[in-house]
Amino acid sequence: MTHALPPERISVTDPLDLATLPADFTWGVATSAYQIEGAVAEDGRAPSIWDTFCRVPGAIAGGDTGDVACDHYHRWREDITLMKELGVTAYRFSIAWPRVVPGGDGAVNKAGLGFYDRLVDALLEAGITPNATLYHWDLPQALQDRGGWPVRETAEHFAAYVSAAASALGDRVRHWATLNEPLCSAWIGHLEGTMAPGLTDITAAVRASYHLLLGHGLAAQAVRAAAPGAEIGIVNNLSTVEPASDSEADLTAARRMDGHTNRWWLDPVHGRGFPADMREVYGVELPERPGDLDTIAQPLDWLGLNYYFPMVVADDPEGPRPFARQIRRGGVPRTGMDWEVDAGGLEALLMRLTDEYGARRLYVTENGSAYPDTVGPDGAVEDPERVRYLEEHLAACARAAAKGAPLAGYYAWSLLDNFEWAYGYDKRFGLVHVDYATQKRTVKSSGRRYAEIIGIHRSPTPGSV
Repeated sequence: MTHALPPERISVTDPLDLATLPADFTWGVATSAYQIEGAVAEDGRAPSIWDTFCRVPGAIAGGDTGDVACDHYHRWREDITLMKELGVTAYRFSIAWPRVVPGGDGAVNKAGLGFYDRLVDALLEAGITPNATLYHWDLPQALQDRGGWPVRETAEHFAAYVSAAASALGDRVRHWATLNEPLCSAWIGHLEGTMAPGLTDITAAVRASYHLLLGHGLAAQAVRAAAPGAEIGIVNNLSTVEPASDSEADLTAARRMDGHTNRWWLDPVHGRGFPADMREVYGVELPERPGDLDTIAQPLDWLGLNYYFPMVVADDPEGPRPFARQIRRGGVPRTGMDWEVDAGGLEALLMRLTDEYGARRLYVTENGSAYPDTVGPDGAVEDPERVRYLEEHLAACARAAAKGAPLAGYYAWSLLDNFEWAYGYDKRFGLVHVDYATQKRTVKSSGRRYAEIIGIHRSPTPGSV
């Protein structure tokens, strides 16, 4: 099957100067297992907490599930062909824990692991570097039934699963991420209740946050033991945080929200421990044991940043922790998710990670936008808003690199339209449109623009794109 990228459809706007990005810059796309794979009951895979959460009435828009999703489990060869046509040099995917160790602990499922074995081989044959994420929210339901992330044993079982995955794939996969966006797992899944497992319990949320980061440290150790020479990082979703006014109450609220969104996840992995001010805000005793903080602060080879939107917050003393609520500003561009568009926030965060946390190497591991795409009468999908979003955020990357940020790569979210968690299939982030009824893939104009940018940057005499 072909997916031609006709040059006459490339949407060229203002020239984009990426000369400050290194010559060996990684150009990637990203996905996650539950959002695209489908085949939830094939080859020994067991249910995850997302399979369970999707069955909760009203939890997912449209009553959607990831049962089929993009059918990537069967169509992965076609999807690698798409990546080759886009010209990407790396693919960030996640490994499904319930596919590899269905029970959460115990026996490894060779059939499930075999899927990733074949995927990695095919990526390498296509000249695409595999970048594997070990946890993208799909905890085996069997472990949730035994307490989930609020209990310590889950972190230990995670390390055992990671050891099995790294032992099997580490001879070919060099780039590993332990966790993707642990904030979402802990805060949205255990405090806000709008993601799996759907809890609203501050004690469970804080304990989950602790054990997720402990699991990160144990996983980093497990990968290094199984695959010497591996390059290991963690991926956090971060936001810039501004106060809604100059009042002392809003300034303090912004500090709390920054702690909740950013510092709680960055400080421990950089050897600074959990922020004292946020411990007080949460009011939950951490399940600490001697040596844990050292385990959490394993040396990182790289740091991943997922960026989508800025935050503007006001004091909310009667609301849930962290007692700060986001304000919706008018007169600014917004995506189909109703998220404010601010490429300057990406630049600011890259510089913060460089200057405040001393990052050695940075990747933008996710960045993208959802819009209500439609297929035209000629079969094309034109998405000029996403093209503009892509260009603006790549320009922000170039500005940060010019200022000294050690930025080594960018992964567009996402390769494919997919199951967007609680939003179901209503929100489309892909560079490639997916007709869910037929599974037909169509490269959007944003995908064609990304291919053009990659091609020009990688040319012998790169210029403005």
